[in-house]
Amino acid sequence: MLPARRIARLVVGVAIALAAPMLQAQDFPRATPEQVGMSSAGLATVTQRLQAHIDQGHIAGVVAAVLRDGQLVYLESLGQRDLESGSAMPEDALFRIYSMTRPVTSLAAMILYEEGRIALDDPISKYLPEFAEQRVFLDPDAPDMAQTRARQGDITVADLMRHTSGLGSRSSAIYVAEQVRLRSLTAEQVSRNAARVPLFEDPGTAFRYGLSATVLGRLVEVVAGMPYDEFLQQRVFDPLGMKDTVFWVDPSRVDRLATVYRPAADGTLRPHEMEEIPFTEKVPLVEGGVGLVSSTLDFARFSQLFLNGGELFGERILQPETVQLMMENAVADELLPLEDSGYMAASGWTLGGFAYALDPARYDHTVSLGEVWWDGSAGTRFWIDPVQGIVTVIMAQISPASGRGFREEFKNGVYEAIVERR
Repeated sequence: MLPARRIARLVVGVAIALAAPMLQAQDFPRATPEQVGMSSAGLATVTQRLQAHIDQGHIAGVVAAVLRDGQLVYLESLGQRDLESGSAMPEDALFRIYSMTRPVTSLAAMILYEEGRIALDDPISKYLPEFAEQRVFLDPDAPDMAQTRARQGDITVADLMRHTSGLGSRSSAIYVAEQVRLRSLTAEQVSRNAARVPLFEDPGTAFRYGLSATVLGRLVEVVAGMPYDEFLQQRVFDPLGMKDTVFWVDPSRVDRLATVYRPAADGTLRPHEMEEIPFTEKVPLVEGGVGLVSSTLDFARFSQLFLNGGELFGERILQPETVQLMMENAVADELLPLEDSGYMAASGWTLGGFAYALDPARYDHTVSLGEVWWDGSAGTRFWIDPVQGIVTVIMAQISPASGRGFREEFKNGVYEAIVERR
């Protein structure tokens, strides 16, 4: 539990603390919760609940941020970055964001779309010819490389964005057996491997979350005529001031990288390496699906871009109509629900690489109708809420990512702290 002295400081002093300038947040205007229709006491309770998850050993540490109307009203770093060394969790800690890489890749592709360099209905074989003759498994539930049929229709750019391409998951048994995706390969090699293995179904006929965003990243670098990481740096990260969003953690940043933990049988947290090659080593695969490391405030910048209609800090990345296109459900009604149970059964998917809240009442945490969000397999998540004008970002490093529900409880608490609802 939080010490009483800390609770008192949060409740009584939060307005002063939140109004103070901070190096990591200098580009976000600061506001007290009350100035944007929220409660300081309510957000202090949010912090107390996060600390309880740390005290109970569900997570080692966390960094969380809340913005309303583009103003930073909450930023807390709690617990430890690394339990073994005892180092505290800094506000600019770095986290493996895994699948939160996907919306960044969609943004990159939509930059090219807006420039007229790609069209959403273009077949991807126009840019990646290895997909021209790809076939389809006869039985997607028991895929056999020798049991295939001709493909009907082409994978389009939009199919990659909304996961209706027919491509499988990087962890699917057939992809693992065929070594489709390894971090020791280049994006070009992974794309060719993905084209070599048949599709699970015809393009546009089903939602299947998987390798689509990795192939989309490869398409971006082919069309842009430069390595994917360089395109992101020049067109996204530098303009938005995302100084700590990278594909590998170099020596100058390594002391800010949070350790991933997994609960042991006795419940204690033990270090857990999720990759054969750690993110502190530069690998050939620069991947649009799960490759990035980022910080909480960096991803808050990315998220706020969408609430601002494509502009942040005087830098316009996209036009408002393109952003709106990215924020709408793009999966056809006949392909819904995305899954049979859980909140994904109440969700759509957008061209922006986001889950889209179609039925908030069926979620296990508070969301608004039309809110977009996604998360990562090591305990990170973000939400972008156009209804309430709120961006919420929370990052920890835990596997499995659920961490006893710390992310859902955090989101619930933030919304309980809203005094002026819209």
